[in-house]
Amino acid sequence: MSDARSAILARMRASLGQRAEDAARRAAVADRLQRAPRGIVPQRGQLDPAARTELFCKMAEAVQASVARVASAAAVPGEVSAYLKTHNLPARVRMGADARLAAMPWAGEPHLEIASGRAEGSDLATVSHAIGGVAETGTLVLTAGSDNPTTLNFLPEHHIAVVRESDLVGDYESIWDRLRQIHGKGVMPRTVNMITGPSRSADIEQTLLLGAHGPRALHIIVVAD
Repeated sequence: MSDARSAILARMRASLGQRAEDAARRAAVADRLQRAPRGIVPQRGQLDPAARTELFCKMAEAVQASVARVASAAAVPGEVSAYLKTHNLPARVRMGADARLAAMPWAGEPHLEIASGRAEGSDLATVSHAIGGVAETGTLVLTAGSDNPTTLNFLPEHHIAVVRESDLVGDYESIWDRLRQIHGKGVMPRTVNMITGPSRSADIEQTLLLGAHGPRALHIIVVAD
């Protein structure tokens, strides 16, 4: 540990009246990390699957995201094309190497150009696949990697995110449980992005501006199982 970091932590401990060699405190921290106990879980998201999906869509739309529900993964390419046409965008999207997206019938949209890899500044629209969504707030959860590069979430004007209905959960605690199941206890992806609606800011004269620090439009495609 660097000297600067050690000094900062030492000052924090001193302000709390704690000692670095406090064995009981260290044991309590280790126990909490091992058990990962849940905090207080709001009741709002504790619903049956159908009602949970309805709540997720409602909360996402309340924060200016648009939502489309499709009957199967096969319908996703058509919905992506329809979104681009509706918003007068070029028939071109970029996506990563996500196997779920790759398995979809993009060839059925021959006019649609698919670029691969990390987003570039010239990309107007990107497509990524979320690992899940939180119904209580309408929040998407995406992890970083070559399958879904983080740049896809933040560089374009329009971010199109696909999420399976069965991956929608009621609360944040359930999302962290899923991450532990996917990656293993104590192992996490480099970045976990939680996205609630398009980018926004009201810093200037309390006027809400969409797209201030990222996409100005978020379109969520919820795929039925």
